[in-house]
Amino acid sequence: MALHTPMYFFISVLSFLEIWYTTTTIPKMLSSLVSEQKTISLAGCLMQMYFFHSLGITEGCVLTAMAIDRYIAICNPLRYPTIMTPKLCIQLTAGSCLCGFLLVLPEITWIANLPFCGSNQIRQIFCDFTPVLSLACTDTSLVVIVDAIHAVEILASFLVIALSYIRIILVILVMPSAEGRRKAFSTCATHLAVFLLFFGSVAVMYLRFSATYSVFWDTVIAVTFVILAPFLNPIIYSLRNKDMKDAIGRIFRYQKRAGGTGR
Repeated sequence: MALHTPMYFFISVLSFLEIWYTTTTIPKMLSSLVSEQKTISLAGCLMQMYFFHSLGITEGCVLTAMAIDRYIAICNPLRYPTIMTPKLCIQLTAGSCLCGFLLVLPEITWIANLPFCGSNQIRQIFCDFTPVLSLACTDTSLVVIVDAIHAVEILASFLVIALSYIRIILVILVMPSAEGRRKAFSTCATHLAVFLLFFGSVAVMYLRFSATYSVFWDTVIAVTFVILAPFLNPIIYSLRNKDMKDAIGRIFRYQKRAGGTGR
């Protein structure tokens, strides 16, 4: 399998999004931990919220595109090269970015124009919609509509991916060869693991509705969502992908030979 195939293209896009995604929150979080100044400006807070949620939505859209890619590869293998062309991959990625960066913009603009006159302490380790809106001294009930829109977005992506994998599993189960079934499951296991990790953390973080947690559990959930999930995704892809493992093995063997030559 060549590294220019659609799945590797989407993995590279996902990796880039993960790096950018964690950069929006972790540096500021770490600086607050090691310094006495634990503040962030309103503009900085809004920018953090915008990029954090935009990149999160974009990542969800890319995961959906990856599920469609796996669906076509397994359910329509003969037509796969003609359907999943480089042009379509670029279009899906561009559409994912457009969707992510435009959907959050109206909400950020609305929040930027709200008056804030209460406490200036955010009950979270990064700027997020609910903690920031709780500081506003005006009616913010409109956020319920916005939350419903975001919930529909999340559920739509989840349903597309879930239905794709239901169809994939049904096709795999009727394959006559046990080796063919094993290989087919192997190609989908990595993406399925990342999908469950991403949407599982999103569901706990944003689809809790009226459920409330203590500050401790809010922090634990946020750390899992912001740090743990992006950290585990590259490891899952590397360990579950034969080509990745072979490439890592070649690097270690080369370094071992180079070290031996140096001595």
